[in-house]
Amino acid sequence: MTTAVVFDSAGTLLSTYRVAKDVARQVLMPGVETTTLTFTCPDRVLIVLPVHSKHLIAADKDELLSTYLTENGIGFGISCTRKITTAEEIGRMLYSDTVTKVGDLQECIRDVWRICKDESTLTLNSGAILNMAGRSIEFAITAGGWPFEGAKDTITALHKMGIPAFIASGDRSTKLEIMADHLGIPRDRVYGVATPTVKAQIVSDLKEEYDHVVMVGDGINDICAFRAADTAILTVQQPGERPEELFKAADYVVNCVQEVLPIVRDLKNTRAC
Repeated sequence: MTTAVVFDSAGTLLSTYRVAKDVARQVLMPGVETTTLTFTCPDRVLIVLPVHSKHLIAADKDELLSTYLTENGIGFGISCTRKITTAEEIGRMLYSDTVTKVGDLQECIRDVWRICKDESTLTLNSGAILNMAGRSIEFAITAGGWPFEGAKDTITALHKMGIPAFIASGDRSTKLEIMADHLGIPRDRVYGVATPTVKAQIVSDLKEEYDHVVMVGDGINDICAFRAADTAILTVQQPGERPEELFKAADYVVNCVQEVLPIVRDLKNTRAC
C-alpha cells in the first residue's frame, strides 16, 4: 500500500508568530491567528503579497499601500476566504484602497522581526485581510515562521519509510520552498497560496495516485482537507483557540509534529497486513 502525508506549514511544521494591524483603529494586534480572524467574518479575504520585507521597510511609510503595489507591479495570492468572490474583484479593491499606508505593514514587519530575529531559519510573509462588504483593507498582516523542533527529523523518517511528504499551505510559494529545502521536501511537492478548497483538492488529487493520504494541519483553514483525506491529524503544538468542529473532523489529535510518525507507521503496517 502506498501512503502520502500532506502537511500544512504555519502552525504545523513551523512555529509561527503573527501580527495584524487594525487599519481603521490604528491598533496593533500581536500574536493573532490570522486565519481565525479571517473566518470570524464571512466578508473577509486573506491575501499574501509576493514582496520582500526589506523592500517594504525601505519604502516611504506615508505612501498608500495600493499605490506602492501598483507602481511596483506587485500581485497577490488568495490565502484564505469564506467569501465566494473573484480575483478581479479582490484586485479592484486592493489596488484602489485609499486608507492603508505602507507604514501600517512596516509596523507589522518590525513587530514580527522583534520576536523572531534570533531564529536561525526564518520565513516572513506579509499581506492583508480585505473586507469585501466594507470595500477596504481591514488589517495589514505579517507572519514569521521557523521549524518546530523535530519537524526535520519527522520528514526524514517518513522519507526513510518510503512515504513522501508534501506541503499545502496558504503561505507564498517562494518562502515555502526555502523552508522545504531546509526540511528536505522536494520543491515539486510544495503547493503554496492554497485556499482551504485548494488544499482539499490537492488531497483529493493525491488520492488518485496513493492508496492512503494523510492530512496534518492545525487550523480551521485545514478542515476541508481533513474531510477529503483518508486520515486527518490535528496538531495543537501551536498555541491558540480552535473550534470544536476542527476536533470533530480529526481522526487523531497530537501535541507535537513528531507524534505524526508513529500514527503513520501504524497505518502503513495495518494496511500492509
